[in-house]
Amino acid sequence: MLVPEKRPIFLKRRFQDNPYRIVIWIVIAIGFAFILKGISNKTITPLFLPTGTPTRTINSYTQEGETQFAAGNLPAAITAYQKAVQVDPTNAAIWAELARIQTYSTTLLTTDAERYQRLQEAMISINQAVKLTPDDSSVHAIRAFVLDWTANPSYVGENWQNMLSQAEQEAVKAIQIDNTNTLALAFYAEILTDQQNLVQADTYIKQAVDRFPNSMDVRRINAYVEESSRNYTTAIEEYQKAIAIAPNLTFLYQYVGANYRTLASKEGLSAAEAAPLYDQALSYFAKAVAIDTQQGIQDPIPYLSIAKTYSQMGEFFSAALNVRKALTFNATSPDIYGQLGIVYFKSRNYEGSIPALKCAVEGCTAAEACDVRRCDATTDPMVAITGMPLSPNTVVYYYTYGSVLSAMHTRTADYCGKAMTILEEVRKAYSTDTTIMPIVEQGENICISYGFTVPTTP
Repeated sequence: MLVPEKRPIFLKRRFQDNPYRIVIWIVIAIGFAFILKGISNKTITPLFLPTGTPTRTINSYTQEGETQFAAGNLPAAITAYQKAVQVDPTNAAIWAELARIQTYSTTLLTTDAERYQRLQEAMISINQAVKLTPDDSSVHAIRAFVLDWTANPSYVGENWQNMLSQAEQEAVKAIQIDNTNTLALAFYAEILTDQQNLVQADTYIKQAVDRFPNSMDVRRINAYVEESSRNYTTAIEEYQKAIAIAPNLTFLYQYVGANYRTLASKEGLSAAEAAPLYDQALSYFAKAVAIDTQQGIQDPIPYLSIAKTYSQMGEFFSAALNVRKALTFNATSPDIYGQLGIVYFKSRNYEGSIPALKCAVEGCTAAEACDVRRCDATTDPMVAITGMPLSPNTVVYYYTYGSVLSAMHTRTADYCGKAMTILEEVRKAYSTDTTIMPIVEQGENICISYGFTVPTTP
């Protein structure tokens, strides 16, 4: 019997080397190596990771800045432009616009120190723009604007005239680079106004109005030239045209209200004639409040303007209410405490004026400041106040404080020691001022009657 040969159940197939297959495997291995390296150094993003936050473009920030400025929210506009220059720090135009808005935003601040600090920030911005584009007419025009607003004795002392000359040089340079630059003409007119060259200023601003009548800056400066020439009615009309162009800028409403208030205080005007002018002033300040409220901005300035108007009308109770309202928005401003002290002084609340004026001139503790603004120490912020140095903008607080201290001095309430110190500081700085010195001398004479002596001025 023939038995067939047994075959294995599982057959082994001999592996045959294939050069093409080897090449493919080598390519795959190299590819994986590159992918792993890319992931490790973050040049390749792994699949299925969450999408990152998209980076905003410079245009989106500038558009936001323009929108916020048009809406009257200057702090938000500044923030947007600051972010824009972070994205592109080489863009001179954005640096210049940031400087322009920073300068305008000083109208929202209450103290010299705050305003000067903001102007210094604007100067840094515009200097960066000049560094990037030294031959740009618009950049030099805005630098002239910043310099002009900084040229204030309260900010830079005796250097203000030199700074005003620098502003003029910048404006002239802007016009030399481009004599069609309307904004340069307008800012030059503002500088000439501050130099009291009103005829020349009027010539330049009228050229600017003819070229670009729909510019807020041009209309504002035209109004300023008219106001400086005491043409208050015309100034109001020009400010109103600026408002029509930029209806949410509260400082424009402030300017209109201030001009109505000036008209109301005109010598020889009867109470009946002044009343509607005061009403107009109050209505424009109220519009500024409404804009701020709509934007969610807590701006004390319109309330201070309302208070000043009521004080001028002799309605001191309403004036004090509005100053205290301003203090709820800015409890740290010594200037607002000073304004409250002046209101109390004018209303003959001399005792109430002393602690308020003390906060403005000398500074005061958190508890003293809380008492002045009638706050709730358990819920309201407790902040100490630093007094303001003597300047043209604060001298009224100094001589009023010295005067009321001397007036309230008694044998048991020793106010004259401090009064003489305050009045002596004013005497040193304003010895030739024929308006201030009689007030100083009156206070000193009261204390002299109690045996005090006037220090010898070196």
